[in-house]
Amino acid sequence: MAVQRGDTGQRSGAGPEPGAAPGAGVDRLKADSVGLAGVVFMAVATAAPITAMTGNLPIVVGQGNGAGAPAAYVFATLVLTVFSVGYVAMARHLTAAGAFYGYISHGLGRVVGMASGLLAVLAYIVFEAAVVGFFAYALRGLVAAQLGVELPWGWYAALGLLVIGVMAWFDLHLTARVLGVALVLEVTVLGAVSLAVLFTGGGPDGMVGEALDPLNAFRGVGSGGGAGLGLFFAFCSWVGFESTAMYGEESRDPKRVVPRATLISVIGVGLFYVFVSWMIVSGNGARHAVDVADGLVPGKDGNSLFFDPLGAHFGGWAVTVFQWLVVSGSFACAMAFHQCAARYLYAIGREGFIHPALGRTHPRHGSPHIASLAQSVIGAALVAGFLAAGMDPYTHLYTLLALLGTMAILIVQTLCSFAVVGWFHVQGRHPETGHWFRTLVAPLAGGVAMAGVVVLLVVHRDAAAGAAAGTLLFRLIPYLVVGTFLGGIALALWMRARRPQRYARMGRIVLEDAAERADDGAPVGA
Repeated sequence: MAVQRGDTGQRSGAGPEPGAAPGAGVDRLKADSVGLAGVVFMAVATAAPITAMTGNLPIVVGQGNGAGAPAAYVFATLVLTVFSVGYVAMARHLTAAGAFYGYISHGLGRVVGMASGLLAVLAYIVFEAAVVGFFAYALRGLVAAQLGVELPWGWYAALGLLVIGVMAWFDLHLTARVLGVALVLEVTVLGAVSLAVLFTGGGPDGMVGEALDPLNAFRGVGSGGGAGLGLFFAFCSWVGFESTAMYGEESRDPKRVVPRATLISVIGVGLFYVFVSWMIVSGNGARHAVDVADGLVPGKDGNSLFFDPLGAHFGGWAVTVFQWLVVSGSFACAMAFHQCAARYLYAIGREGFIHPALGRTHPRHGSPHIASLAQSVIGAALVAGFLAAGMDPYTHLYTLLALLGTMAILIVQTLCSFAVVGWFHVQGRHPETGHWFRTLVAPLAGGVAMAGVVVLLVVHRDAAAGAAAGTLLFRLIPYLVVGTFLGGIALALWMRARRPQRYARMGRIVLEDAAERADDGAPVGA
């Protein structure tokens, strides 16, 4: 059945016909919804600079690398750039809403692909609920402090989920605009305080040169897990950058937009993190920054690393603005993760797994509206579960689900690196693109490095969880990740034995020159 493009670039109908080739008769996401800037905004908003800095930098400084925290971000930037080299090489040939799911299915086979796809679905599903918890925590505290209104955190979480769900019903153009505004405001306020410190020569110790010493990326201070913990939280600050590939089918000229957006996101965010972290450490002073971040200064906490220099240079009003931007930034981050989860559910649903209705797109907006609605329901159920258990939105909901999602997505990223090698060199696909560094050495090095980050998470998971480390869910996290992966393998093997036609579709629907094609390269309907 040929694709009916029309105005929305999608096919009408409920699913593939019996016996159809892989890729035949699928509902299309709306093409040309976003350009390069829109995809970059989506990816960087998912990484959430203001949330990453205020949430992770105090841990890296106080319990990880101390004043050498910027060096940890330098190291993470280098590793993720190397990882992205292979990721980008594959993105130049494959465009799929499932991103990692499609890439790993092509590079390492359908069995590992399905297992990885379910892990990615798990990660992005829980990421939205986690960040909604942080949003509710931040907004509740801010409203109570500045407006004197006390409400349970569940009301704020419900508000966030509702607005996100409504916005996701429409095409990406609306979401990209909202995320673009939120991102510009985040970058503006972080950049303003950093430039103020730079132009005034730093804080009590001047410009802290040791902060950029590469060796400090592997040295630890403070009361926590040392350099390993610091490096892990530095890498966590990028979670979500890989989402560029998910928007390929909705972008203009995806073979060019996705690779460029990925490198811009990784390198741009990395340089920004290094600069901001260096200025924050310098603005507070090396020793004082560590003491404040580690909770050793009475009346100060991790937020004081930002509030003190911001207030000193711009006044109390700037601190208030910064606090509200933390709220808006966390909302934008949750909305971006919602879009990621919806597209993974859509990618798996249009292949006939979980439920084929997930693979339908809106007849007017071209959005994965059924998958988006399903994600809203799942997110609401997760939040309601924590609420019913009397748990805290930050200590429990945010921390535990963020750890679960991070462990899952890091494993998927590691496998994706090896999938690049498998696709280009083991299978010999696109030899004109294959290169000893770009598609062999870089992805191998990136994969090993990402595996190392997974080890850091496992070793330091108690310190990362903090007060939530004693909960049952925390103890179950490794089993949930391993169980999901093994469940994906079991599903794929069962499909291979009992449903070979559906198995043939697994991870194989990709976009080729604005038309779906099967894995053998034949256009749909040919």
